[in-house]
Amino acid sequence: MQDIAPQDYRDAMACLGAAVSIVTTDGGAGRAGFSASAICSVTDDPPTLLVCINRASSAYAGVTGNKVVCVNVLSARHEPLSRLFGGKVPADERFAAAAWSTLETGAPVLADGAAAFDCRIASVVNVGTHDVLFCRVVALQRSGCLDNLIYFGRAYHTVGVTTRAEAGSDLAHGRS
Repeated sequence: MQDIAPQDYRDAMACLGAAVSIVTTDGGAGRAGFSASAICSVTDDPPTLLVCINRASSAYAGVTGNKVVCVNVLSARHEPLSRLFGGKVPADERFAAAAWSTLETGAPVLADGAAAFDCRIASVVNVGTHDVLFCRVVALQRSGCLDNLIYFGRAYHTVGVTTRAEAGSDLAHGRS
C-alpha cells in the first residue's frame, strides 16, 4: 500500500464542502473555543455528534479538561467570527466579539447561531494528530437556519434558501 502525501490529502479534502461551526467549552479548565468543519452526526438515538480537535490547538486543554462542548453552527453573517476563532486571537477577544448564553453544560452558546448542540463528551479516540470526540447532545437551540456558512476550496461560501416556506418545501420533497 502506497502512503498518501499529507499535501495531496489536504488538496483532495478542499473538494469536500463542510459546514463551519465554532466549538466552545467552559468550566474548571477554562473558557475556550475554535472554528471547525470536521463535525458530523453519528446517530440520533442517542443524539451524538463527532467533533475532531487537533491536540496542538489552544482550545485542547479546555475542551478535554471540561469534558463539555457546544457546537455552534454558523450562518453567513458569522464569517468574521469564524476567522477570529480560527486564528491566534486570545480567547477573551474571541468571545468579546459576539453575544453568548449557556444551556445545560455551561459551554458558551452563540446567541444568534443557526443552531447549537450542547454536549457532554462521551468518549475520545486518538487518531494521528487529532482526537475524535464523541459528544452526547444534552440540549439544543435553533434560530431557524435560512443560510449556512460552509468551507469549500479553501474559502468561505454561503448556502441557503430565500424563505422558510422554501426550506420546508425542499425537505418535504426529499431535496436538499
